[in-house]
Amino acid sequence: MTQQNTSLNENIPNIKPGDTIKVYQIIKEAEKPGKKGKEETKKEKIQIFEGLVLAKKHGKEPGSTITVRKVIDGIGVEKIFPLHSPMIKKIEIIKRSKVRRAKLYYLREAKGKRARLKNIAFTPEKPKKMEKAPEIEKIEEAKETKKEETQATEPMKKKIQPSED
Repeated sequence: MTQQNTSLNENIPNIKPGDTIKVYQIIKEAEKPGKKGKEETKKEKIQIFEGLVLAKKHGKEPGSTITVRKVIDGIGVEKIFPLHSPMIKKIEIIKRSKVRRAKLYYLREAKGKRARLKNIAFTPEKPKKMEKAPEIEKIEEAKETKKEETQATEPMKKKIQPSED
């Protein structure tokens, strides 16, 4: 068995086939060594690839990938991105389309009206961590108020009960 990197990117949105996305990829450029044979100095830049998601494979596991396609000057270009790669800085969903298939490979040969997808309303999702935090605070506040109420009613119960003589 091979060891896999267990660090998964948690900031990946819910990507589906038919989404138009922007993938921010880190590209490392190496310069040629100089006359004295010094070590190579590396430069990094972020390259954006915007296109349509044709397929998503392997779900949420560490080896999951997406296939993204865009047309440049009449030539179709496809890239396969590993979702949990450290070279992927960010993924943005621009728009979402209605599709009825899990793999959209037919769009490679489709022309004209057949190549169009219907857009659907889409609002970007908020990170799940931010949504859960206020709920926890509300529950803790409710528990504290219940404790205060029970403490306030216990002395009243003692006063109301008749004493046996």
